[in-house]
Amino acid sequence: MDEKLKELEKQYNEIPIPKELDFVVENALKQGKKKKKNRAPQWLLGSAAAAMLLTAGLNVSPAMARTLSEIPVVGSIITVLTWTEYEVAEDTYDANIKVPSIENLENKELSNALNEKYRSEGKALYDNFLPNVANIKANGGGVLGVDSGYEVKTDNDQILSVGRYTTTTIASSSTVMHYDTIDKKNEILITLPMLFKDDNYIKTISENIKEQMREQMAIPNPRKVYWVKGAGLSDEEFMDYDFTAINAEQQFYITDKGKLVISFDEYEVAPGYMGVVEFEIPTDVIKNDLVNTKYIH
Repeated sequence: MDEKLKELEKQYNEIPIPKELDFVVENALKQGKKKKKNRAPQWLLGSAAAAMLLTAGLNVSPAMARTLSEIPVVGSIITVLTWTEYEVAEDTYDANIKVPSIENLENKELSNALNEKYRSEGKALYDNFLPNVANIKANGGGVLGVDSGYEVKTDNDQILSVGRYTTTTIASSSTVMHYDTIDKKNEILITLPMLFKDDNYIKTISENIKEQMREQMAIPNPRKVYWVKGAGLSDEEFMDYDFTAINAEQQFYITDKGKLVISFDEYEVAPGYMGVVEFEIPTDVIKNDLVNTKYIH
């Protein structure tokens, strides 16, 4: 991967998120099942209101007016809309950053935490883009593009899965994905570890993914390549990469049919031309590791 591209991806992954958000999300997980009469602490609502006031100026724009007129409705109650959009269009430098917002959750702690995270990430992407453009111009010019947005992967009575993508382009492109999956009935954020009894799921899922990789590469197709041992790759083709196991918090979403899908960023387990790759994990493979079949079945 191009070194500049790696650096930009590193900048994205290191975007600072307010420290209190981790606490708020964790607390929201614990409080999500409380009755509607329980509300978020006043200090949290006050912080959220202050954040809205500080960033309100971003909403007064033609881009915001356009996006508000095209709000996609998610389910009968919860909605996902474009809160604001950053745009830059200058010769070979362009940025299009759409920031989502999840609305109408009764669990205000969770919605405030997620939305503040989205806004922090979006603004940081934009703030990083401008000096990177200035640096490229100062060194003779070139190409830089950032395209960031979101897509609703699943929306049914139980699950809302929202995927957020960021594609950075210099000489080549690199895409990273982040997913948030919400239990709409109990209004809690679902994490990968909470689906399983213990951390044995890491090995179970990893072995199944490696098996799927090898099976796909066994079918004659020179364009289908994963960095996994036992698939006939040469040392040069591995390019110093070797997929061994997923992360405990690997990106994932749950499909409309209740299947677990594990997602890998571009370049994470395969050459860049393979793009973002996903693997649906057969429920039979992980059924003994699952806490229950409420979400995965």
